[in-house]
Amino acid sequence: MDTKSPDAFRTISEVADDLDIPQHVLRFWETRFTQIKPLKRGGGRRYYRPDDVALLKGIRRLLYGEGYTIKGLQRILKDQGPRHVQAIGRGAPIGVQAPVAAAAPVPAQRRPMPAGGADGADDELPWQLDMEPVQPDEPDHRAEFGEDLLLLRAALVEMTECQRVLRGVLQPELGGDAV
Repeated sequence: MDTKSPDAFRTISEVADDLDIPQHVLRFWETRFTQIKPLKRGGGRRYYRPDDVALLKGIRRLLYGEGYTIKGLQRILKDQGPRHVQAIGRGAPIGVQAPVAAAAPVPAQRRPMPAGGADGADDELPWQLDMEPVQPDEPDHRAEFGEDLLLLRAALVEMTECQRVLRGVLQPELGGDAV
């Protein structure tokens, strides 16, 4: 991105490379955050404005760097607006602008997932994790693993949401919210 003006529009591949995330994650985020509105040209090619890139950088920082969930970040965007997240994407400290108590990170909650059958049994899948805060008598490995743990948790939340959507499509009798 060094060869373009800071005001130039960016392609999805340029933005993905800049944020070090796959292109499909950017497309997924468009479905979860209505504030992401790239310009679409012929053939569906996406072009991101500088404000779009700043918003995406803020979303990435909050999801992967700070451990927010998609739902928690949606709340921030609703309560504080996209300009707040854009400022975070441009390097502003988190929580400086209009802190809202409801905007704290929302820990992922354990949700029963139906087993492979259509009977809707509440068997939990073995990869589901409790992401509750570490108890005082348990070792806290968060400092040791740092950002890797946050990235894994964010990926788990996104995969769980994708699974919920897919189950709603593949098993409509269960409904998307029954998962």
